Amino acid sequence: MNREEEITRTFVELADTLVEDVDAGALQHHLAVRCREILDIADAAVLLACEDRRLYSPAPRDPSPALSTLLDVAVREGPAADAYRTAATVYPGDLAETPGAWPGFTARARDAGYTHAAAVALRRRQETLGSLLLLSTAAAPLPAADLALAQAFADATTISLLHARALQQADTVNDQLRTALRSRVLIEQAKGILAVRRNISPDDAFTALRRHARHHHLRLVTVAQEVIDNQDLPQPRSAARPPGRDSPAE
Repeated sequence: MNREEEITRTFVELADTLVEDVDAGALQHHLAVRCREILDIADAAVLLACEDRRLYSPAPRDPSPALSTLLDVAVREGPAADAYRTAATVYPGDLAETPGAWPGFTARARDAGYTHAAAVALRRRQETLGSLLLLSTAAAPLPAADLALAQAFADATTISLLHARALQQADTVNDQLRTALRSRVLIEQAKGILAVRRNISPDDAFTALRRHARHHHLRLVTVAQEVIDNQDLPQPRSAARPPGRDSPAE
């Protein structure tokens, strides 16, 4: 398979995640592996942003010793951190000429044997999820065409990650709605049972349910379930219901 075919295959694989369950960890690993295979680099790593906007590095599945020693500092300074903050490509090129603001990153990268570094943002419109760090041990810098291709891979990955997040949020909302609906059904059933049992209106039955729940520090749906199970409001544990008599309405 030639390089063009590999590039096409990579985009197809990234697009496939839009119609399947997305494993975010596998997707990030796949992006790093594909960059190493297709681009003229030694290592690649994905750095993502936490809710507090600090970067972290998801544990690579097959990190080289050199990469492992670099990621701890790369989340704080260096091209990946700057690419995330600016949502732009950062390409200092030769690590012998990196900005003075990166002393820790530069020293550790050069000690690990890397000669060039670059990073592109994982971005989609106004949202930036993190960055993709690219590291080389070659004598020449990464070609501009390869850097543009890395950005295209990063953009495709970002779309997939946003898609995965949207699906997860939708699942959470659906679960909450199902729980709310089930709770509403239980409460309505309990109201009907209590209204018939005590010969009171549905509104008065609901008031009794709510008063009992508040008095005993219980969730309303918990009291409703007990009414359904026992056909009346539950009795306090310390008090037994007199046989043959209903408890008074709350």
